Amino acid sequence: MPAFALAHLYDTPAHEDILTYIERIQATLDPFGGRFRVHGAEVEVREGDWPGTVVVIEFPDLDRARAWYDSPAYQEILPLRTRHIPGTALIVDGVADDYDPRRTAARLRARAAG
Repeated sequence: MPAFALAHLYDTPAHEDILTYIERIQATLDPFGGRFRVHGAEVEVREGDWPGTVVVIEFPDLDRARAWYDSPAYQEILPLRTRHIPGTALIVDGVADDYDPRRTAARLRARAAG
């Protein structure tokens, strides 16, 4: 099941450290099967407030997403971004190809009924 690393970055200045980070990040992803799915795209806000931009990186599974983030190679370049761009980063498990939200609704209804 795929997993995703997501980042909500609030300000993305064109700083030399940021450019170096962007140039080096793919090499940290490759050993873990990480692939950018969203990077540098214009955000179209439909509800609420979303200052900044979003990054989505897909991994084959949760273990590899965690291993990438904790890897020495990524930890080495991470401060190049965090020193200059405030934001929130998280890792989340994806859903299986056969995911049906009705099953989730049924579980939630059963739980609420007690």
